[in-house]
Amino acid sequence: MKVMAVGVFDLLHAGHLHYLEQAKSLGNHLTVVVAHDDTVRVRKHEPVTNHDLRRRMVEGLKPVDQAIIGNSPEVSIFEILPVVNPDIIALGYDQEHAEDSIRGKLRELGYDNISVTRVEGLTDDLDGTRKIIARILELASNNN
Repeated sequence: MKVMAVGVFDLLHAGHLHYLEQAKSLGNHLTVVVAHDDTVRVRKHEPVTNHDLRRRMVEGLKPVDQAIIGNSPEVSIFEILPVVNPDIIALGYDQEHAEDSIRGKLRELGYDNISVTRVEGLTDDLDGTRKIIARILELASNNN
């Protein structure tokens, strides 16, 4: 079974590793789609690291078989499906994707065979990039 996971993966942390370990456990091949820099800018923030470096870092993680850079924001994530050809799309616990709308779009596009699964989060205080940045800023302000 081929699994696809998607994300920004800016400032890799334990929450990312946990997500990818869980995604890999759903099948035997994990392809990770790393968000294109322009997509990150439109949907989240200015990326700290560029998509080429983020892809290299993600691909170096043990659970990951392949990492590719996603499309620019004008192109739907669904257009990458023929490239990845997944059986399962694994969503992170905190990803703001609505599973039902993804399933509906998959059916609409003729991808009835792809299942969508949301994985569990890590129960650690610093399981997200924004939490890590906030903690660094807090520590820096306490030292001033």
